[in-house]
Amino acid sequence: MISFHNNSGAMVALQTLGGVNSQLDHTQDSISTGKTINSAQDNAALWAISELMNSDISGLRSVSDSLSLAEATVAVASAGAEQITETLTEMRSLAVMAASGMGDFSKYEAAMAKKTEQINSIISSSEFNGVNLLKTDVDGAGGTALTVPSAVSGNGDLSTLSVDGVDFEGSPQFDLGSRTAITDSASALTALGEIEGFLAYAIEGSAALGSSANQLAGQGNYVSKQSDALTRGVSSMIDTNMEEAATKLLALQAQQQLSTLSLSIVNTMPDTLRNLY
Repeated sequence: MISFHNNSGAMVALQTLGGVNSQLDHTQDSISTGKTINSAQDNAALWAISELMNSDISGLRSVSDSLSLAEATVAVASAGAEQITETLTEMRSLAVMAASGMGDFSKYEAAMAKKTEQINSIISSSEFNGVNLLKTDVDGAGGTALTVPSAVSGNGDLSTLSVDGVDFEGSPQFDLGSRTAITDSASALTALGEIEGFLAYAIEGSAALGSSANQLAGQGNYVSKQSDALTRGVSSMIDTNMEEAATKLLALQAQQQLSTLSLSIVNTMPDTLRNLY
């Protein structure tokens, strides 16, 4: 029934148009932001879960950055320790030659002193980001190891890894300053035995640092994979399926046009009725 006082057809068409416009706005927001859930109003449960997961992802990224920094620190120390090992190998060769009695002993001792200066220079320069794992005081605060965040749980618990320093400064096993000076074949033999001990200590320390570097790299790789998995999980919950959204947008635009046309038609019905009189 057509009424002059109440155009029920127009009311229905207007409600339909309003619903279509609301869906269209939401779809357009989803496409422009790339997310179907932009606030708790869209879906409170999924929004809360995604926010918690995003917090976990942020924590994992911080851990990953810390592991990368620690890996670089250990790599610098490891390179220094390996160079010390090579220098000690050269000192060992000098001691062997001096023990054979060939050449000037003072020149052998002078060469040994230069190698010792080189080792001390390597120890001093093997610092990265304020940490030197080849010194007695690793961090300038009396530390003997580097502690690194390695994982963070959902309830905020933080796990750590510890990388022990290799003390080339004050260890009794590496007291270069007390090495026997080479003055003859006998003293050269004594120095050779001491250098063998220093070399064994350096090799063991280099191996330990290499193992720690490998452990840090492996943990960093795991944390990266964990972060990627969580990121994919959040994406599956709140990200927009662009193909589906694009199709829906076209359909809603068509519905909007039809609803607008319907509203226009029903609004002309009272005028049509008046023309009958």
